[in-house]
Amino acid sequence: MGQWLKQVFWGNTTLSYLICTGIIIAGFVVLKVLRRFVLRRLKKYFQKTKTDADDFALKMVKNSILPACYAGLIYFAVNTLNIHPEFEKVLHVAIAVVLVYFGVRIIITSINFLLGFYLQKQNRLQAKEGLRGVMVMAKVTLWIFGIVFLLGNLGYDIKTLLAGLGIGGIAIALAAQSILSDVFAYFAILFDRPFDVGEFLIIGDELGTVTHIGVKTTRIQSLWGEELSYSNKNMLNTWIHNYSRMERRRAVFGLNVSYDTPADRLEQIPDEVKRIISAQDKVLVDRVHFFEFREYYLYFECVYYSLESGYNEYRDKQQKINLAICRKFEQMGVKFAFSTNRSISVRNSNVLQES
Repeated sequence: MGQWLKQVFWGNTTLSYLICTGIIIAGFVVLKVLRRFVLRRLKKYFQKTKTDADDFALKMVKNSILPACYAGLIYFAVNTLNIHPEFEKVLHVAIAVVLVYFGVRIIITSINFLLGFYLQKQNRLQAKEGLRGVMVMAKVTLWIFGIVFLLGNLGYDIKTLLAGLGIGGIAIALAAQSILSDVFAYFAILFDRPFDVGEFLIIGDELGTVTHIGVKTTRIQSLWGEELSYSNKNMLNTWIHNYSRMERRRAVFGLNVSYDTPADRLEQIPDEVKRIISAQDKVLVDRVHFFEFREYYLYFECVYYSLESGYNEYRDKQQKINLAICRKFEQMGVKFAFSTNRSISVRNSNVLQES
């Protein structure tokens, strides 16, 4: 028996082959047990938790780390033998390819998960669509670096390749400068959150609702129905009024009262208007003043806050206030003033500018 174990085949004894086979079998058994029993129990436990991080880690171990461990186990076991230099070279190339493949795959999956986790925490799930273009660029970049790293570990001189990639990268960057500016602007929008999909914006002279935030452009559905497309760079270089994030809306309007109104009636107007405004739902009165004497009328200025940010809700409140003031002035015998060029009853300032 001892003599048989010492017999040599292709440069290795029978005992060496048995040891190599035993390492592979024992390793496979351990990994199989780990996958079947440990990972299954962890999966059942993680399903009860609220976070997705543990589920992601478990999936990463199952789909990437364990296969890499199988490859590493075989490589370690075979390296215990005396093998031909050419076969050893092939084996080294194979394990390097496997490890680089799974390494890049783990990095890409981790980046995708972390970005998705960040967007979920920020309640920005709609922005995940825009991540597809970003992940495509990230995958291409990581695979290029992975291939370069692999070639370097295989003994190739990659200095010339890196120099070529550097020159090519500079040329591509110069040619695609505007595109890259929009891409970086997209990341600023993604992480800084000046606006989200579904929010109402005013950009310059245009206003509408954000329907899509892409890697290159942001699209807005205007109030008149057409779709407007802005480059992300131009979006961030423009003043953006985001009315969807108003906690309350400031409203200012004026009353033009005739000069023949008695002083006691003028004194009653601020209190009466305050009562009318306060009677509305979700409204906070700021002030009502006899503001100034003007050429053709006495001017009262009224300011209040609508505790609902919606424009339609504000206009409904203002309409009720206007009608109530008209009725109250009729009861009080107060007349609105008329200028020489146009009729002025209740003048509402543009809330979109006052807010």
